[in-house]
Amino acid sequence: MPDLLTCALRRSLLALGMAAALVACGTPPQAPEPAAPPPLETSEPSREPPPPQPEPPPAALPPQSHVPAHPIAAALAYADRVRGASAAALAPEIARLSQPGAVPLQQMQLALAFQQLRTPADNARATQVLQRLLAQNTDEARELHALARLLNAQLAEQRRLEEAGERQSQQLRDAQRRFDQLNERMEALRAIERRRPSR
Repeated sequence: MPDLLTCALRRSLLALGMAAALVACGTPPQAPEPAAPPPLETSEPSREPPPPQPEPPPAALPPQSHVPAHPIAAALAYADRVRGASAAALAPEIARLSQPGAVPLQQMQLALAFQQLRTPADNARATQVLQRLLAQNTDEARELHALARLLNAQLAEQRRLEEAGERQSQQLRDAQRRFDQLNERMEALRAIERRRPSR
């Protein structure tokens, strides 16, 4: 019996090591960024404030230097690329990925782009795209099913929390309205009491 447990443990460790090696092969090492040059020192300190900087144009998505071969690694690299992107930067990406005939990886990327917009309508669109991906039975789609289910569950939980927040806000508004009505009645009673002649 201990031999079976040892054998199963060795197989699990071997599979885990192979999966880690596969993911590591898909991501190239990052080149170190060059150090910034030291600031030039001037003999006289500047007393004038620096001129105002013009507003930067809307940030575009960073360029994608390398696309990993494995679909999950590619999807995670894309998620990192679009994380924190503005709606203006995501609009052309969404238009590109929404073209008919998208492969499963593009559908996953589209869902990730919709999710980054963080609005209820876009989260619903992301859920629809993920449902279409989960309905596919190709090899590439099946490789992305686990990640699609995870994102789908995350979106469902986010939707549940948003609905609970809306319900609490409505309850708070209702309580405030009742409080205001009671205050108005109290003021009306006080006004009646002040008008009554004292005995």
